[in-house]
Amino acid sequence: MLETDKVFSGSIPENYDRYMVPLIFEPYAADIAQRAASFTPNAVLETAAGSGVVTRALAPRLSPVASYTVTDLNQPMLDYAASRQAPDSRIHWRQADALALPFENAAFDLVCCQFGAMFFPNRTSGYREAKRVLKPGGRFLFSVWDRIEENVFADDVTNALARIFPSDPPRFLARTPHGYHDTALIRSELQDAGFSSVVIETRAEQSRASSPRIPAVAYCQGTLLRNEIEAREAGKLQAATDYAESAIADRHGRGDVSAKIQAYIIMAVA
Repeated sequence: MLETDKVFSGSIPENYDRYMVPLIFEPYAADIAQRAASFTPNAVLETAAGSGVVTRALAPRLSPVASYTVTDLNQPMLDYAASRQAPDSRIHWRQADALALPFENAAFDLVCCQFGAMFFPNRTSGYREAKRVLKPGGRFLFSVWDRIEENVFADDVTNALARIFPSDPPRFLARTPHGYHDTALIRSELQDAGFSSVVIETRAEQSRASSPRIPAVAYCQGTLLRNEIEAREAGKLQAATDYAESAIADRHGRGDVSAKIQAYIIMAVA
């Protein structure tokens, strides 16, 4: 992962929430929230919360006396998440690095993280921090994307951009969001961090949009792929988005579109 793969700023948080969240994140957020709530935790920590899609799904399911600490490395994303959340005295917003959590040992019953572990510069360190702040027997619940070929719109956009920039194709999607899909490695890194009873479940969903324009804008302008496009040629973002839209339309049609997305849901016990 490159250092630039961590900088969500400018208009990316808003575009991310407006386009990416309904396109690919909402079904998994509902699933994570249901699983998390089933443990009836009293103290919850969410890391890499992004624009708050899990927070919005989980908060209504928690006990009225539960404490819910929501963190992200990127302050702009955290600010956007807080702006989308109804006032709730149980929720505490905190900028924090998942690899150096500013919390005491054994402070939480549950740590959850949706599609954040792929961005950790050192995942084993991040997992050790999650274990450190969990009470004995506490649960670490998180998700990561499967390989890009199992996530069709992301693959379509990546392949389209490779045709526009053949000498230096933007590879952010394949490199980072879809670059951590070896389940044996995931299990090994969790065990190295001290977790036990690691369960990994493959979960497929459908990504749906009312037109091919939406996934094109979502990936090209609502993710850090935008930075890679703009770095290659100033002023090329719109043309790249248009080309991605055309590629998706050619494959999936020009009206409502849908395609497979696939992820791993992981639960480990501290």
